[in-house]
Amino acid sequence: MKSVLVAAAIGLIVSILVTPLAIKAFRRHGFGQEIRDDGPESHLAKKGTPTMGGTVMVLATVVGYLVAHLFLINQEGRGVTATGLLLLFLLIGLGTVGFLDDYLKIRYRRSLGLNKTAKLVGQLVVGVTFAVLALMADDENGTAVATTAVSFVRDIAPLTLPAFLFVALAYVFIAGFSNAVNLTDGLDGLAAGCSAMVFASYVIISFWQFGHDCAGELVDGCYTVRDPLDVTLVAAAAMGACLGFLWWNTSPARIFMGDTGSLALGGLMAGLAIVTRTELLLVVLGGLFVAVTLSVVIQVGFFRATRRRVFRMAPLHHHFELAGWAENTVIVRFWLVTGMAVAFGMGLFYADWLAFAGL
Repeated sequence: MKSVLVAAAIGLIVSILVTPLAIKAFRRHGFGQEIRDDGPESHLAKKGTPTMGGTVMVLATVVGYLVAHLFLINQEGRGVTATGLLLLFLLIGLGTVGFLDDYLKIRYRRSLGLNKTAKLVGQLVVGVTFAVLALMADDENGTAVATTAVSFVRDIAPLTLPAFLFVALAYVFIAGFSNAVNLTDGLDGLAAGCSAMVFASYVIISFWQFGHDCAGELVDGCYTVRDPLDVTLVAAAAMGACLGFLWWNTSPARIFMGDTGSLALGGLMAGLAIVTRTELLLVVLGGLFVAVTLSVVIQVGFFRATRRRVFRMAPLHHHFELAGWAENTVIVRFWLVTGMAVAFGMGLFYADWLAFAGL
């Protein structure tokens, strides 16, 4: 338990202390955010705010994870694991794709960076590599980092897929959630606050799995998962990094996470769901991200079919802004929605354990 607290604390401390240094450095080099011309007029004042703050979040997560392992160094079987390294690979890989996108926006002074094809190719390379390695990395007990079964709160055996279909599904899942967080990152502190809550839920889920791991005790309700404690450390470090960044990103934001942060965080959420066998549960826990993404899909699809709009503007948070809600009102209410989604998802997870344990 001490190592989990250390991971969260170091992630928080690194993020909250390094972010102001990043603000000064990015401002000095002119790394300012470009704003969409067709967005809400109130956002035009944010033009030039330093971006690419996601670099600090990625750094804080990695440092938090590694420092936490110093408290496990003398404990047999508690070293750095393949699961933890694969999750960090996903975080850093998608963060790199986002960094390239942010850099091109800054260099060419436009609100669009990488084109859609280039971004999807980057996500494809990182996502497929993660999925393939997760299936190949067996431990001494023959347990892989991931399985080919679709999961809700644990694997659904009848929905076991061929390996190539699982890899394709994992890519869609990873790309989908990384883009979902990217779409949600449109208001000060919105994505960071919501992400912190989702990561907190995975701290609880993975630590609960660690305490009820089938490798340790073969009892009803146990979980066949790989390296659950290491997963907890990654989730805790990411949660701390989000909270530390939120200190500077809350309205009025002094820095934005950019695609560097949003793609990395969304991909990490998907990775956590895959390794904890809770893929479909993430749709509940991250319900706000799903709703924001659906608002864009509905808006685009309906407009192409009818030349009319369902929402005043998509993504969803801009619709409420144009409906007259103050930015802070939208943010806090969306945080509340995320909190309720996380609570409901955690309730489903615990109810499943109670049913299997016969309680």
